[in-house]
Amino acid sequence: MSINLKKTAIFVLDILLAVYLVLAVTSFNSPDELITKCVRVDIDISDANNAGFLTPEEIKQQLLKQKLYPLNKQMAFVEPRHIEDVLKSSPFVNTAECFKTKDGHVRISITQRMPVIRIKSINGSDYYLDDKGGILPNSNYTSDLVIATGNISKWFAQNYIMPLSNAIMESKLWSNQIEQINVLPDKGIELVPRVGDHVVFLGYLPVNNNKEVRQKEIKEFLDRKLNRLEKFYRYGLSTVGWNRYHYINIEFDNQIICKKK
Repeated sequence: MSINLKKTAIFVLDILLAVYLVLAVTSFNSPDELITKCVRVDIDISDANNAGFLTPEEIKQQLLKQKLYPLNKQMAFVEPRHIEDVLKSSPFVNTAECFKTKDGHVRISITQRMPVIRIKSINGSDYYLDDKGGILPNSNYTSDLVIATGNISKWFAQNYIMPLSNAIMESKLWSNQIEQINVLPDKGIELVPRVGDHVVFLGYLPVNNNKEVRQKEIKEFLDRKLNRLEKFYRYGLSTVGWNRYHYINIEFDNQIICKKK
């Protein structure tokens, strides 16, 4: 084949490819989408009003930064899949769905990773754990979450503090009463309550390499300790006064050791 014939064949192929791309775009986008602009963007975030990190305005700004915010764009050039991929890259997003409607609306639905405890380690680490034990970076989020302080590595936080926090949050009484978990250098666990000017020493969490067994044992450990503490609150401190003691040790099952102020 001569050089001229090769050039002609390549030119024809280029034309055919261009025609194919035009047909592909018009086939995947209805004629209406080529002339219709996005007139409204609805952003729905699970639990945005009472928990979580994200707000619709933050989602809007994230899409504007990536030049993906669809308002006033032609619907044919709004890419739901691309929007979803960008939103899913956020450490605070669990799932993201985006779709277009015929009336020029774009709907974005997001479920977010829910923080359940804040970790402020003695080594300077400051982050959150979500309800699945995943690590979330620090942000301007504010809430009445339990704070865990002291000698906490990320491994210890995910494997021991997380199930301990989950067990606390399962109780209406203790989720409202406990505001801080403190981990001592020897991994002893202290609890700081909201009511009463004292610290409660729980003892040492059960150690087990099996995740499911460990979680079960930690919950049973906490239930046993806090049942005794509740009785002491009810029949002890309610009589002698909530501020009589500054340290309450419930490590041992057969006694409660209290230190007066």
